[in-house]
Amino acid sequence: MNLFTDIRALVLDTLDAMTRDGALPEGLKTAAVTVEPPRDPAHGDMATNAAMVLAKPAGRKPRDIAEDLAARLAADDRIATAEVAGPGFINIRLAPSLWQGIIRAALTEKGFGRSAMGQGERVNVEYVSANPTGPMHVGHARGAVFGDALARLLDYSGHDVTKEYYVNDGGAQVDVLARSSFERYREACGLAPQIGEGLYPGDYLVPVGEKLKERWGESKLDAPESEWLEEAREIATEAMMEMIRDDLAALGVTMDVFFSEKALYGTGRIEDAIKTLDAKGLIYRGTLEPPKGKTPEDWEPREQTLFRSTAHGDDVDRPIMKSDGAWTYFAPDIAYHYDKVERGFTRLIDVFGADHGGYVKRMKAAVSALSEGRVPLDVKLVQLVKLWKNGEPFKMSKRAGNFVTLRDLVDQVGPDAVRFHMLTRKNDAPLDFDFDKVLEQSRENPVFYVQYANARINSVLRKAEAMGIAVDDATLAEADLSKLDHEAELALMRALAEWPRLVEIAAKGHEPHRVAFYLYDLASALHALWNRGNDEPSLRFLQEGDAATTQGKISLARAVGVVIGEGLGILGVTPVEEMR
Repeated sequence: MNLFTDIRALVLDTLDAMTRDGALPEGLKTAAVTVEPPRDPAHGDMATNAAMVLAKPAGRKPRDIAEDLAARLAADDRIATAEVAGPGFINIRLAPSLWQGIIRAALTEKGFGRSAMGQGERVNVEYVSANPTGPMHVGHARGAVFGDALARLLDYSGHDVTKEYYVNDGGAQVDVLARSSFERYREACGLAPQIGEGLYPGDYLVPVGEKLKERWGESKLDAPESEWLEEAREIATEAMMEMIRDDLAALGVTMDVFFSEKALYGTGRIEDAIKTLDAKGLIYRGTLEPPKGKTPEDWEPREQTLFRSTAHGDDVDRPIMKSDGAWTYFAPDIAYHYDKVERGFTRLIDVFGADHGGYVKRMKAAVSALSEGRVPLDVKLVQLVKLWKNGEPFKMSKRAGNFVTLRDLVDQVGPDAVRFHMLTRKNDAPLDFDFDKVLEQSRENPVFYVQYANARINSVLRKAEAMGIAVDDATLAEADLSKLDHEAELALMRALAEWPRLVEIAAKGHEPHRVAFYLYDLASALHALWNRGNDEPSLRFLQEGDAATTQGKISLARAVGVVIGEGLGILGVTPVEEMR
């Protein structure tokens, strides 16, 4: 049940009636007509801009249309009042029965707030995709949480979602990993490791060295690199991916697909993607102008094979092959996204770290060219996380070598606190992660505040049950709700009514942080009602000696609990039934 959709449908039906009556001309386009919460809640429950957007094409003053429309809306049983404001906006107050209907819908609809807006559209969400060269760090944690919550949100709104991790196991960094692991192999054999500049120094490679000793004994100690590099690379990469999968699991993140970059090499898949672009006249030989400012690693002052990405919105054309015939790092990424298009996805979403901002336009150009504009690519950049503890910046992890790991974070505060807090800022805004605040039991800690609201609701349900009052959802859905007429109770119902609309707005914008913001506001409304009950006994959820009224008030509380549970599910956070 989406109350805003229902009232918008009423507005559109009323406009159709005005057209039939001759009050409006035929053929008016109503796509821009909205029904939304007013900026000031004191003005009403909803507001529509219908008269404002239709005035010019209708050749009438907006206020004249508004007065006619408002009078007709007010005649509907669902509308308590419809008043014209300003130049032609209409402020609407709803009949109490609609608010009661929201409570009943939350208690009876499976997945209240779920939407069919996605209509089964196949969406690929690629996120994390960290190089398999070590444990995941706190920056990866934010990308993992954001990507996972976005995938859950899109699934909740009716999309067919595939969660994917691109394993960067085809580049030079895995050779560095193999060489670093070989030094740990030497260490396992009793020799001093020689971890020079450019190698990975973290202790996490010690177990890999031990695995290599189990495999080789001491037979490779004096062998040339050509004899051990490939095998060391495979063993080390698999060990790192096992570590990464475990780290993600600790955060509650699971992937549907792990796609290996290495699988693109030597299989003709890169060549096929480039041939597809070449057939469209988008591949040529040329020399790029020297870039202004910092020189990118794929620029050469000589002729190269280039992708004409400017034909699809990029600023400059991009190299796909170096002058020595080797692919640039962009070429396998083109092939990988071509594979996604070929797999039938109708929308692609890539979640990148903030340092990949310069990569966005070229990747969008490639997908546009490969799909002939049919498949949109949305790239979401995730900004940095700054860690704080005891008022000081929190930095190193000896095990990792030079950064705080994702597992460090989860072990210290738990996955729920990490996930919720990572979504308290929009993905492209920097985020401060303060260990003290994240563990604080106060309103200043959003995850605690929302979990506390859920715990309070469950506490009320347990107490009511102890009083002999039935609190199952089916019974509560039939409760008498007529006495839920106090402004604090109505505010809570208005917040509930926002949930289905919020889901669709967040899904359309690919903005899961909106769910976290909403849950905080919903919890605030619940706590406000609870606290007012301390001074006004009639607002308490438990009414001594009045089971019928108690059941009605508990229905409201339970409906809030349902929505909190649904929202936390999207965020990947487990609701708690009592605070300990």
